[in-house]
Amino acid sequence: MSTITLSKADAAGVRTDAVVIGVVKVGGGVTLPAGTESLNAAYGGKLVEVLSGLGATGKAGEVTKVPGPKPGKSATLIAVGLGEAPDGALKTEDLRTAAGAGVRAAKTSQSVAFALPTPDADCIRAIAEGALLGRYAFTAYKSSDSAPETAGNLTVLTDLARNKDARTALERAEVTADAVRQVRDWVNTPPSDLNPADFAAEAAKLGKEHGVKVEVLDEKALTKGGYGGILGVGQGSANPPRLIRISYTPKKAVTHLAFVGKGITFDSGGLSLKTASGMISMKADMAGAAAVIGATVAIARLGLPVQVTTYAAMAENMPSGSAARPSDVLTMYGGKTVEVLNTDAEGRLVLGDALVRASEDQPDLIVDVATLTGACVVALGTKVAGAFANTDTARDRVVDAAVAAGEAMWPLPIPAEMLDKLKSHSKVADLANITGEPWGGALAAAAFLGDFVADGIDWVHLDVAGPAFNEGSASGYTPAGGTGYAVRTLVELAASAG
Repeated sequence: MSTITLSKADAAGVRTDAVVIGVVKVGGGVTLPAGTESLNAAYGGKLVEVLSGLGATGKAGEVTKVPGPKPGKSATLIAVGLGEAPDGALKTEDLRTAAGAGVRAAKTSQSVAFALPTPDADCIRAIAEGALLGRYAFTAYKSSDSAPETAGNLTVLTDLARNKDARTALERAEVTADAVRQVRDWVNTPPSDLNPADFAAEAAKLGKEHGVKVEVLDEKALTKGGYGGILGVGQGSANPPRLIRISYTPKKAVTHLAFVGKGITFDSGGLSLKTASGMISMKADMAGAAAVIGATVAIARLGLPVQVTTYAAMAENMPSGSAARPSDVLTMYGGKTVEVLNTDAEGRLVLGDALVRASEDQPDLIVDVATLTGACVVALGTKVAGAFANTDTARDRVVDAAVAAGEAMWPLPIPAEMLDKLKSHSKVADLANITGEPWGGALAAAAFLGDFVADGIDWVHLDVAGPAFNEGSASGYTPAGGTGYAVRTLVELAASAG
Protein backbone atom coordinates (compact mmCIF):
# COMPACT_ATOMS: atom_id res chain seq x y z
CA MET A 1 0.00 0.00 0.00
CA SER A 2 1.35 3.40 -0.96
CA THR A 3 1.52 6.27 1.49
CA ILE A 4 1.18 9.91 0.50
CA THR A 5 2.31 13.12 2.19
CA LEU A 6 2.59 16.85 1.53
CA SER A 7 5.97 18.60 1.48
CA LYS A 8 7.32 22.08 0.83
CA ALA A 9 10.57 20.60 -0.49
CA ASP A 10 12.04 22.11 -3.63
CA ALA A 11 11.37 20.04 -6.75
CA ALA A 12 14.97 20.33 -7.93
CA GLY A 13 16.47 19.20 -4.63
CA VAL A 14 14.07 16.55 -3.34
CA ARG A 15 15.57 13.08 -2.91
CA THR A 16 13.27 10.64 -4.69
CA ASP A 17 13.31 8.02 -7.42
CA ALA A 18 11.19 10.15 -9.76
CA VAL A 19 9.68 13.62 -10.00
CA VAL A 20 6.46 14.15 -11.97
CA ILE A 21 5.87 17.57 -13.53
CA GLY A 22 3.27 18.96 -15.90
CA VAL A 23 3.68 20.31 -19.41
CA VAL A 24 1.07 22.67 -20.85
CA LYS A 25 0.22 22.73 -24.54
CA VAL A 26 0.40 26.22 -26.02
CA GLY A 27 0.17 27.08 -29.70
CA GLY A 28 2.48 24.74 -31.59
CA GLY A 29 4.71 24.07 -28.59
CA VAL A 30 4.79 23.54 -24.85
CA THR A 31 5.40 25.57 -21.73
CA LEU A 32 5.96 24.80 -18.07
CA PRO A 33 3.38 25.69 -15.41
CA ALA A 34 4.16 27.53 -12.21
CA GLY A 35 6.15 25.55 -9.66
CA THR A 36 8.77 24.17 -12.04
CA GLU A 37 11.10 27.19 -12.03
CA SER A 38 13.82 25.53 -9.94
CA LEU A 39 13.75 22.41 -12.09
CA ASN A 40 14.02 24.47 -15.23
CA ALA A 41 16.99 26.28 -13.71
CA ALA A 42 18.62 22.94 -12.89
CA TYR A 43 18.48 22.13 -16.59
CA GLY A 44 20.14 25.41 -17.43
CA GLY A 45 16.82 27.04 -18.30
CA LYS A 46 16.41 24.70 -21.25
CA LEU A 47 13.90 22.15 -19.93
CA VAL A 48 11.27 23.17 -22.50
CA GLU A 49 13.79 22.68 -25.29
CA VAL A 50 14.81 19.29 -23.88
CA LEU A 51 11.20 18.09 -23.66
CA SER A 52 10.29 19.47 -27.07
CA GLY A 53 13.30 17.75 -28.55
CA LEU A 54 12.03 14.45 -27.17
CA GLY A 55 8.66 15.00 -28.83
CA ALA A 56 6.60 16.38 -25.94
CA THR A 57 3.46 18.13 -27.21
CA GLY A 58 1.61 18.79 -23.95
CA LYS A 59 -1.29 16.54 -24.95
CA ALA A 60 -3.22 15.48 -21.85
CA GLY A 61 -1.78 12.29 -20.40
CA GLU A 62 1.26 12.18 -22.69
CA VAL A 63 4.44 11.04 -20.86
CA THR A 64 8.01 12.10 -21.60
CA LYS A 65 10.93 10.86 -19.49
CA VAL A 66 14.34 12.47 -19.05
CA PRO A 67 17.20 11.79 -16.61
CA GLY A 68 17.05 13.79 -13.41
CA PRO A 69 19.08 17.04 -13.30
CA LYS A 70 21.21 16.15 -10.28
CA PRO A 71 22.86 12.76 -9.69
CA GLY A 72 21.95 11.43 -6.25
CA LYS A 73 18.70 13.38 -6.17
CA SER A 74 15.78 12.41 -8.40
CA ALA A 75 16.80 9.66 -10.81
CA THR A 76 14.10 10.40 -13.38
CA LEU A 77 12.02 13.37 -14.44
CA ILE A 78 8.59 12.40 -15.77
CA ALA A 79 6.82 15.16 -17.70
CA VAL A 80 3.09 14.60 -18.25
CA GLY A 81 0.95 16.61 -20.63
CA LEU A 82 -1.76 18.74 -19.04
CA GLY A 83 -3.47 19.78 -22.27
CA GLU A 84 -4.34 23.38 -23.02
CA ALA A 85 -5.18 26.04 -20.44
CA PRO A 86 -6.28 29.01 -22.54
CA ASP A 87 -7.51 30.96 -19.53
CA GLY A 88 -4.50 30.03 -17.43
CA ALA A 89 -6.51 27.70 -15.20
CA LEU A 90 -5.86 23.97 -15.27
CA LYS A 91 -8.72 21.53 -14.76
CA THR A 92 -8.52 19.35 -11.67
CA GLU A 93 -9.32 16.30 -13.78
CA ASP A 94 -6.26 17.01 -15.95
CA LEU A 95 -4.13 17.12 -12.80
CA ARG A 96 -5.70 13.88 -11.55
CA THR A 97 -5.00 12.20 -14.89
CA ALA A 98 -1.44 13.56 -14.99
CA ALA A 99 -0.66 12.25 -11.51
CA GLY A 100 -2.03 8.84 -12.44
CA ALA A 101 -0.11 8.71 -15.72
CA GLY A 102 3.05 9.88 -13.96
CA VAL A 103 2.94 7.30 -11.21
CA ARG A 104 2.21 4.53 -13.71
CA ALA A 105 5.18 5.68 -15.78
CA ALA A 106 7.32 5.50 -12.64
CA LYS A 107 6.35 1.81 -12.52
CA THR A 108 7.93 0.17 -9.47
CA SER A 109 9.84 3.23 -8.22
CA GLN A 110 9.65 3.23 -4.45
CA SER A 111 9.38 7.00 -4.12
CA VAL A 112 7.69 9.49 -6.43
CA ALA A 113 7.29 13.24 -5.91
CA PHE A 114 4.69 15.34 -7.75
CA ALA A 115 5.62 18.90 -8.69
CA LEU A 116 2.30 19.62 -10.37
CA PRO A 117 0.45 22.95 -9.95
CA THR A 118 -1.29 23.26 -6.56
CA PRO A 119 -2.94 26.69 -6.42
CA ASP A 120 -5.61 25.38 -4.03
CA ALA A 121 -6.73 22.41 -1.95
CA ASP A 122 -8.93 21.00 -4.72
CA CYS A 123 -5.86 20.61 -6.92
CA ILE A 124 -4.00 18.86 -4.11
CA ARG A 125 -6.90 16.43 -3.68
CA ALA A 126 -7.00 15.72 -7.41
CA ILE A 127 -3.25 15.05 -7.58
CA ALA A 128 -3.34 12.82 -4.50
CA GLU A 129 -6.30 10.83 -5.84
CA GLY A 130 -4.67 10.41 -9.23
CA ALA A 131 -1.39 9.28 -7.67
CA LEU A 132 -2.99 6.77 -5.31
CA LEU A 133 -5.38 5.38 -7.93
CA GLY A 134 -2.71 5.27 -10.62
CA ARG A 135 -0.60 3.12 -8.31
CA TYR A 136 -3.34 0.47 -8.12
CA ALA A 137 -2.68 -3.08 -9.29
CA PHE A 138 -4.79 -6.19 -8.72
CA THR A 139 -2.31 -8.90 -7.77
CA ALA A 140 -4.35 -11.31 -5.63
CA TYR A 141 -4.14 -14.07 -8.23
CA LYS A 142 -0.58 -13.41 -9.40
CA SER A 143 2.29 -15.60 -8.27
CA SER A 144 4.82 -13.80 -6.09
CA ASP A 145 7.31 -13.83 -8.97
CA SER A 146 4.98 -12.06 -11.41
CA ALA A 147 3.14 -9.68 -9.08
CA PRO A 148 4.33 -6.07 -9.56
CA GLU A 149 5.40 -4.14 -6.48
CA THR A 150 3.10 -1.16 -6.01
CA ALA A 151 3.91 -0.01 -2.49
CA GLY A 152 5.94 3.14 -2.00
CA ASN A 153 6.13 6.69 -0.78
CA LEU A 154 4.30 9.38 -2.74
CA THR A 155 4.82 13.08 -2.03
CA VAL A 156 2.89 16.09 -3.29
CA LEU A 157 5.25 19.08 -3.41
CA THR A 158 3.31 22.23 -2.56
CA ASP A 159 3.66 25.57 -0.81
CA LEU A 160 0.34 24.68 0.89
CA ALA A 161 1.84 21.71 2.76
CA ARG A 162 1.03 23.20 6.16
CA ASN A 163 -2.35 24.62 5.14
CA LYS A 164 -5.33 23.16 7.03
CA ASP A 165 -7.53 22.92 3.93
CA ALA A 166 -4.73 21.15 2.09
CA ARG A 167 -4.35 18.57 4.85
CA THR A 168 -8.12 18.02 4.86
CA ALA A 169 -8.05 17.58 1.09
CA LEU A 170 -5.27 15.01 1.40
CA GLU A 171 -7.24 13.05 4.00
CA ARG A 172 -10.29 12.98 1.77
CA ALA A 173 -8.19 11.83 -1.16
CA GLU A 174 -6.70 8.99 0.90
CA VAL A 175 -10.07 7.79 2.20
CA THR A 176 -11.78 8.06 -1.18
CA ALA A 177 -8.93 6.33 -3.00
CA ASP A 178 -8.98 3.56 -0.41
CA ALA A 179 -12.69 3.03 -1.10
CA VAL A 180 -12.14 3.03 -4.87
CA ARG A 181 -9.33 0.48 -4.53
CA GLN A 182 -11.58 -1.78 -2.45
CA VAL A 183 -14.33 -1.55 -5.06
CA ARG A 184 -11.83 -2.34 -7.82
CA ASP A 185 -10.68 -5.40 -5.88
CA TRP A 186 -14.23 -6.66 -5.49
CA VAL A 187 -15.05 -6.12 -9.16
CA ASN A 188 -11.86 -7.87 -10.27
CA THR A 189 -12.36 -10.90 -8.02
CA PRO A 190 -13.47 -14.04 -9.88
CA PRO A 191 -17.15 -14.87 -9.28
CA SER A 192 -16.18 -18.28 -7.87
CA ASP A 193 -14.64 -16.39 -4.95
CA LEU A 194 -17.28 -13.68 -4.56
CA ASN A 195 -20.79 -15.11 -4.61
CA PRO A 196 -23.64 -13.21 -2.92
CA ALA A 197 -22.96 -14.64 0.53
CA ASP A 198 -19.22 -13.93 0.20
CA PHE A 199 -19.93 -10.40 -0.98
CA ALA A 200 -22.31 -9.73 1.91
CA ALA A 201 -19.75 -11.07 4.38
CA GLU A 202 -17.05 -8.81 2.89
CA ALA A 203 -19.34 -5.80 3.18
CA ALA A 204 -20.28 -6.67 6.75
CA LYS A 205 -16.61 -7.02 7.69
CA LEU A 206 -15.75 -3.65 6.16
CA GLY A 207 -18.71 -1.98 7.85
CA LYS A 208 -17.78 -3.38 11.25
CA GLU A 209 -14.18 -2.23 10.80
CA HIS A 210 -15.31 1.36 10.20
CA GLY A 211 -18.25 1.57 12.58
CA VAL A 212 -21.29 1.51 10.31
CA LYS A 213 -24.31 -0.67 10.98
CA VAL A 214 -24.73 -3.60 8.60
CA GLU A 215 -27.72 -5.92 8.27
CA VAL A 216 -27.86 -8.88 5.90
CA LEU A 217 -31.06 -10.61 4.76
CA ASP A 218 -30.42 -14.21 3.67
CA GLU A 219 -32.71 -16.29 1.46
CA LYS A 220 -35.01 -17.19 4.36
CA ALA A 221 -35.42 -13.56 5.41
CA LEU A 222 -35.93 -12.54 1.79
CA THR A 223 -38.67 -15.14 1.40
CA LYS A 224 -40.36 -14.04 4.61
CA GLY A 225 -40.14 -10.39 3.53
CA GLY A 226 -41.56 -10.99 0.06
CA TYR A 227 -38.54 -9.89 -1.98
CA GLY A 228 -39.71 -11.63 -5.14
CA GLY A 229 -37.40 -9.78 -7.54
CA ILE A 230 -34.17 -10.72 -5.76
CA LEU A 231 -35.34 -14.28 -5.12
CA GLY A 232 -36.56 -14.71 -8.69
CA VAL A 233 -33.22 -13.72 -10.16
CA GLY A 234 -31.24 -15.84 -7.73
CA GLN A 235 -33.37 -18.99 -7.81
CA GLY A 236 -31.41 -20.61 -10.63
CA SER A 237 -28.10 -20.52 -8.74
CA ALA A 238 -26.64 -22.85 -6.13
CA ASN A 239 -25.48 -19.65 -4.40
CA PRO A 240 -28.52 -17.99 -2.77
CA PRO A 241 -29.11 -14.23 -2.91
CA ARG A 242 -28.66 -11.58 -0.26
CA LEU A 243 -29.86 -8.06 0.49
CA ILE A 244 -27.52 -5.94 2.53
CA ARG A 245 -28.50 -2.75 4.36
CA ILE A 246 -25.82 -0.37 5.59
CA SER A 247 -26.69 2.65 7.68
CA TYR A 248 -24.55 5.60 8.72
CA THR A 249 -26.40 7.96 11.05
CA PRO A 250 -24.34 10.89 12.34
CA LYS A 251 -25.73 13.38 14.82
CA LYS A 252 -27.28 16.51 13.32
CA ALA A 253 -27.32 15.16 9.78
CA VAL A 254 -28.19 17.86 7.26
CA THR A 255 -29.87 15.49 4.80
CA HIS A 256 -30.67 11.81 4.27
CA LEU A 257 -29.30 10.06 1.19
CA ALA A 258 -30.20 6.52 0.14
CA PHE A 259 -27.91 4.55 -2.16
CA VAL A 260 -29.04 1.42 -3.99
CA GLY A 261 -26.68 -0.86 -5.89
CA LYS A 262 -27.04 -3.73 -8.33
CA GLY A 263 -25.01 -6.69 -7.08
CA ILE A 264 -25.23 -9.48 -9.65
CA THR A 265 -22.04 -11.35 -8.78
CA PHE A 266 -22.17 -13.16 -12.11
CA ASP A 267 -24.65 -12.72 -14.94
CA SER A 268 -24.97 -15.58 -17.39
CA GLY A 269 -28.23 -14.10 -18.64
CA GLY A 270 -30.19 -16.94 -17.03
CA LEU A 271 -32.26 -18.99 -19.45
CA SER A 272 -32.10 -16.03 -21.86
CA LEU A 273 -28.44 -16.96 -22.13
CA LYS A 274 -25.75 -14.47 -23.12
CA THR A 275 -23.19 -15.29 -25.79
CA ALA A 276 -19.92 -16.83 -24.63
CA SER A 277 -17.99 -13.61 -25.26
CA GLY A 278 -20.74 -11.60 -23.61
CA MET A 279 -20.22 -13.43 -20.32
CA ILE A 280 -16.50 -12.86 -19.94
CA SER A 281 -16.71 -9.57 -18.07
CA MET A 282 -19.91 -10.39 -16.19
CA LYS A 283 -18.10 -10.74 -12.89
CA ALA A 284 -18.34 -6.94 -13.01
CA ASP A 285 -22.14 -6.93 -12.89
CA MET A 286 -21.93 -6.23 -9.16
CA ALA A 287 -19.99 -2.99 -9.65
CA GLY A 288 -22.95 -0.83 -8.65
CA ALA A 289 -23.36 -2.59 -5.30
CA ALA A 290 -19.63 -2.42 -4.71
CA ALA A 291 -19.62 1.32 -5.43
CA VAL A 292 -22.46 2.20 -3.06
CA ILE A 293 -20.92 0.12 -0.26
CA GLY A 294 -17.49 1.64 -0.78
CA ALA A 295 -18.87 5.17 -0.93
CA THR A 296 -20.95 4.71 2.22
CA VAL A 297 -17.96 3.53 4.23
CA ALA A 298 -15.86 6.41 2.88
CA ILE A 299 -18.54 8.94 3.87
CA ALA A 300 -18.61 7.46 7.37
CA ARG A 301 -14.81 7.49 7.67
CA LEU A 302 -14.77 11.16 6.67
CA GLY A 303 -17.44 11.94 9.26
CA LEU A 304 -19.59 13.87 6.80
CA PRO A 305 -22.80 15.22 8.39
CA VAL A 306 -25.09 13.29 6.04
CA GLN A 307 -27.24 10.30 6.92
CA VAL A 308 -26.74 7.48 4.42
CA THR A 309 -28.82 4.33 4.09
CA THR A 310 -27.55 1.88 1.52
CA TYR A 311 -29.09 -1.22 -0.04
CA ALA A 312 -27.06 -3.69 -2.09
CA ALA A 313 -29.16 -6.35 -3.83
CA MET A 314 -26.97 -9.39 -4.46
CA ALA A 315 -27.76 -12.43 -6.59
CA GLU A 316 -26.16 -14.74 -9.14
CA ASN A 317 -28.10 -15.08 -12.40
CA MET A 318 -27.63 -18.65 -13.62
CA PRO A 319 -29.48 -21.13 -15.89
CA SER A 320 -30.64 -24.35 -14.27
CA GLY A 321 -33.72 -26.48 -13.71
CA SER A 322 -34.77 -24.10 -10.95
CA ALA A 323 -34.12 -20.87 -12.88
CA ALA A 324 -36.84 -18.35 -13.62
CA ARG A 325 -38.40 -18.89 -17.04
CA PRO A 326 -39.46 -16.32 -19.61
CA SER A 327 -43.18 -15.70 -18.91
CA ASP A 328 -42.84 -16.37 -15.16
CA VAL A 329 -44.50 -13.72 -12.99
CA LEU A 330 -42.71 -12.40 -9.91
CA THR A 331 -44.40 -10.62 -7.03
CA MET A 332 -42.01 -7.86 -6.06
CA TYR A 333 -41.41 -6.44 -2.60
CA GLY A 334 -44.39 -4.15 -2.02
CA GLY A 335 -46.81 -6.28 -4.06
CA LYS A 336 -46.32 -5.18 -7.66
CA THR A 337 -46.20 -8.02 -10.20
CA VAL A 338 -43.72 -8.33 -13.08
CA GLU A 339 -43.78 -10.72 -16.01
CA VAL A 340 -40.24 -11.78 -16.81
CA LEU A 341 -40.01 -11.88 -20.59
CA ASN A 342 -36.21 -11.82 -20.68
CA THR A 343 -34.20 -13.28 -17.80
CA ASP A 344 -31.18 -11.24 -18.91
CA ALA A 345 -33.03 -8.07 -17.89
CA GLU A 346 -32.46 -9.11 -14.28
CA GLY A 347 -30.75 -6.10 -12.73
CA ARG A 348 -33.95 -4.08 -12.74
CA LEU A 349 -35.70 -6.89 -10.86
CA VAL A 350 -33.33 -6.92 -7.89
CA LEU A 351 -33.19 -3.12 -7.91
CA GLY A 352 -36.98 -2.88 -7.93
CA ASP A 353 -37.17 -4.66 -4.60
CA ALA A 354 -34.38 -2.54 -3.14
CA LEU A 355 -35.90 0.74 -4.36
CA VAL A 356 -39.22 -0.01 -2.70
CA ARG A 357 -37.40 -0.87 0.54
CA ALA A 358 -35.25 2.27 0.31
CA SER A 359 -38.36 4.39 -0.23
CA GLU A 360 -39.74 3.15 3.09
CA ASP A 361 -36.87 4.96 4.85
CA GLN A 362 -38.18 8.24 3.37
CA PRO A 363 -34.79 9.68 2.35
CA ASP A 364 -34.45 13.09 0.74
CA LEU A 365 -32.81 11.55 -2.32
CA ILE A 366 -32.28 8.02 -3.67
CA VAL A 367 -29.40 7.32 -6.04
CA ASP A 368 -29.11 3.89 -7.59
CA VAL A 369 -25.96 2.68 -9.34
CA ALA A 370 -26.11 -0.22 -11.78
CA THR A 371 -24.29 -1.80 -14.70
CA LEU A 372 -27.75 -2.04 -16.19
CA THR A 373 -27.87 -1.96 -19.98
CA GLY A 374 -25.72 -2.50 -23.02
CA ALA A 375 -27.97 0.07 -24.66
CA CYS A 376 -26.42 2.79 -22.51
CA VAL A 377 -22.97 1.77 -23.73
CA VAL A 378 -24.21 1.97 -27.32
CA ALA A 379 -25.51 5.48 -26.62
CA LEU A 380 -22.64 6.92 -24.57
CA GLY A 381 -19.63 4.65 -25.06
CA THR A 382 -17.45 3.02 -22.44
CA LYS A 383 -16.29 6.12 -20.53
CA VAL A 384 -19.56 7.91 -19.77
CA ALA A 385 -22.42 6.94 -17.45
CA GLY A 386 -26.05 7.81 -18.14
CA ALA A 387 -27.96 9.83 -15.54
CA PHE A 388 -31.76 9.48 -15.35
CA ALA A 389 -34.05 11.04 -12.77
CA ASN A 390 -37.61 11.85 -11.79
CA THR A 391 -36.75 15.55 -11.34
CA ASP A 392 -34.31 17.80 -13.19
CA THR A 393 -33.10 19.26 -9.89
CA ALA A 394 -32.10 15.88 -8.49
CA ARG A 395 -30.42 14.85 -11.74
CA ASP A 396 -28.44 18.09 -12.00
CA ARG A 397 -27.31 17.75 -8.40
CA VAL A 398 -25.77 14.34 -9.06
CA VAL A 399 -24.31 15.30 -12.44
CA ASP A 400 -22.71 18.39 -10.86
CA ALA A 401 -21.16 16.12 -8.21
CA ALA A 402 -19.81 13.85 -10.96
CA VAL A 403 -18.26 16.81 -12.78
CA ALA A 404 -16.59 18.00 -9.56
CA ALA A 405 -15.33 14.47 -8.86
CA GLY A 406 -13.98 13.98 -12.37
CA GLU A 407 -16.34 11.18 -13.45
CA ALA A 408 -17.94 11.53 -16.88
CA MET A 409 -21.74 11.49 -16.84
CA TRP A 410 -24.48 12.59 -19.24
CA PRO A 411 -28.20 13.30 -18.60
CA LEU A 412 -30.71 11.11 -20.43
CA PRO A 413 -34.53 11.28 -20.44
CA ILE A 414 -37.22 8.89 -19.23
CA PRO A 415 -40.06 9.30 -21.74
CA ALA A 416 -43.48 8.63 -20.20
CA GLU A 417 -44.30 6.32 -23.11
CA MET A 418 -41.65 3.86 -21.93
CA LEU A 419 -43.54 2.98 -18.77
CA ASP A 420 -46.75 2.67 -20.80
CA LYS A 421 -45.00 0.19 -23.09
CA LEU A 422 -43.76 -1.86 -20.13
CA LYS A 423 -47.27 -2.01 -18.73
CA SER A 424 -48.95 -2.89 -22.01
CA HIS A 425 -46.35 -5.49 -22.99
CA SER A 426 -47.57 -7.85 -20.27
CA LYS A 427 -51.08 -9.23 -20.56
CA VAL A 428 -50.98 -10.98 -17.17
CA ALA A 429 -48.98 -8.78 -14.77
CA ASP A 430 -48.68 -5.13 -13.75
CA LEU A 431 -45.76 -4.69 -16.12
CA ALA A 432 -43.18 -6.61 -18.14
CA ASN A 433 -39.45 -6.31 -17.55
CA ILE A 434 -38.83 -5.33 -21.21
CA THR A 435 -40.78 -3.40 -23.84
CA GLY A 436 -40.20 -5.94 -26.59
CA GLU A 437 -38.62 -3.26 -28.80
CA PRO A 438 -34.94 -3.28 -29.84
CA TRP A 439 -34.40 0.43 -29.21
CA GLY A 440 -34.39 2.68 -26.16
CA GLY A 441 -33.31 -0.11 -23.82
CA ALA A 442 -31.58 2.15 -21.30
CA LEU A 443 -34.61 4.46 -21.20
CA ALA A 444 -37.01 1.57 -20.71
CA ALA A 445 -34.90 0.17 -17.87
CA ALA A 446 -34.90 3.56 -16.16
CA ALA A 447 -38.68 3.81 -16.57
CA PHE A 448 -39.06 0.39 -14.98
CA LEU A 449 -36.97 1.40 -11.97
CA GLY A 450 -38.78 4.70 -11.55
CA ASP A 451 -42.05 2.83 -11.09
CA PHE A 452 -40.68 1.35 -7.85
CA VAL A 453 -39.76 4.68 -6.25
CA ALA A 454 -42.38 6.10 -3.89
CA ASP A 455 -44.13 9.31 -4.91
CA GLY A 456 -42.58 12.47 -3.54
CA ILE A 457 -39.02 11.11 -3.25
CA ASP A 458 -36.31 12.49 -5.51
CA TRP A 459 -34.51 9.70 -7.36
CA VAL A 460 -31.54 9.44 -9.72
CA HIS A 461 -30.52 6.32 -11.65
CA LEU A 462 -26.93 5.95 -12.85
CA ASP A 463 -26.38 3.40 -15.62
CA VAL A 464 -22.65 2.70 -15.31
CA ALA A 465 -22.44 -0.27 -17.69
CA GLY A 466 -19.73 1.47 -19.72
CA PRO A 467 -17.31 3.06 -17.25
CA ALA A 468 -17.50 0.52 -14.40
CA PHE A 469 -15.21 -1.98 -16.13
CA ASN A 470 -12.35 -1.12 -18.47
CA GLU A 471 -11.84 -3.87 -21.03
CA GLY A 472 -9.08 -1.84 -22.70
CA SER A 473 -5.63 -0.78 -21.55
CA ALA A 474 -4.83 1.28 -18.48
CA SER A 475 -4.58 5.04 -18.93
CA GLY A 476 -4.17 7.93 -16.55
CA TYR A 477 -5.34 6.75 -13.15
CA THR A 478 -7.76 4.20 -14.65
CA PRO A 479 -6.55 0.57 -14.67
CA ALA A 480 -7.68 -2.29 -16.84
CA GLY A 481 -10.60 -4.12 -15.19
CA GLY A 482 -12.67 -2.67 -12.38
CA THR A 483 -12.50 1.13 -12.19
CA GLY A 484 -14.41 1.94 -9.00
CA TYR A 485 -16.63 4.31 -10.97
CA ALA A 486 -19.28 6.28 -9.00
CA VAL A 487 -17.52 6.13 -5.61
CA ARG A 488 -16.05 9.61 -6.04
CA THR A 489 -19.35 11.02 -7.31
CA LEU A 490 -21.28 9.70 -4.31
CA VAL A 491 -18.69 10.97 -1.84
CA GLU A 492 -18.74 14.37 -3.56
CA LEU A 493 -22.55 14.36 -3.42
CA ALA A 494 -22.44 13.82 0.33
CA ALA A 495 -19.65 16.35 0.86
CA SER A 496 -21.47 19.03 -1.12
CA ALA A 497 -24.65 18.40 0.87
CA GLY A 498 -22.79 18.81 4.14
